[in-house]
Amino acid sequence: MAEYSGSGDPARSLALLWRTRERPSRKGKPDLSVDRIVQAAIELADADGLAALSMRRIAERLGVGTMSLYTHVPGKAELIDVMLDEVYGEAARPDDVPGGWRARLELVARENRALFRRHPWLLQVGTSRPVLGPNAITKYDYELRAIDGIGLSEVEMDSIVSLVAAHVQSAARGAMEAAQVVQHAGMADEHWWGARAPHLGKVFDASRYPTAARVGAAAGEAYGAAYDFEHGFEFGLQRILDGIEALVRARAVEPDLQ
Repeated sequence: MAEYSGSGDPARSLALLWRTRERPSRKGKPDLSVDRIVQAAIELADADGLAALSMRRIAERLGVGTMSLYTHVPGKAELIDVMLDEVYGEAARPDDVPGGWRARLELVARENRALFRRHPWLLQVGTSRPVLGPNAITKYDYELRAIDGIGLSEVEMDSIVSLVAAHVQSAARGAMEAAQVVQHAGMADEHWWGARAPHLGKVFDASRYPTAARVGAAAGEAYGAAYDFEHGFEFGLQRILDGIEALVRARAVEPDLQ
């Protein structure tokens, strides 16, 4: 990971996240604010990645001096926390999703994946220490409500939300890395496999690895590649939902067994 959430000064980060210390611009100075700075930072990260983000580049984008940013934002660590919280507020959160808890949780997964697609730099931030901003907490509360009241304990609810989030992040990371490989190598997957197939055919003995040969051939024909990240996301999400459904059913049966 290039950066980690929660690594800035806690008092300053929380003040920024909850906007408790917004300072007005001085007379005659450009109309700067935390919101403008954060939006410019997000746009830069969306375009060029988190590694390219600096206070100097943000200032250039806003047409101000670099030092003027520090009147509003103490540093990059605190800024990244606010950037995270800002994009967390983008996810749709309808309360009237037809189809019950399963449809609600599936929507949560798809909205999280959409966030990664809009802001790939999210995958460059380690978030084991969560952002404690208003949008992050609202997002967490909404995701928990997707499975509230269906017979699970609070710890199980938290674990399920974390499980779905981990699946989405893994799928998003794999898709991003696959796209980066194509861009870096300047070669599509089918051309890469086409260049290696004749050489592999000389050393690979299908009779020695019969299961791998059978399954690999079927998967390659189905995907047109070694792996299809779209299929992997959909297949994995449905199996996770199936497992949760089995747990919910078990919880409903347990009282009758007592």
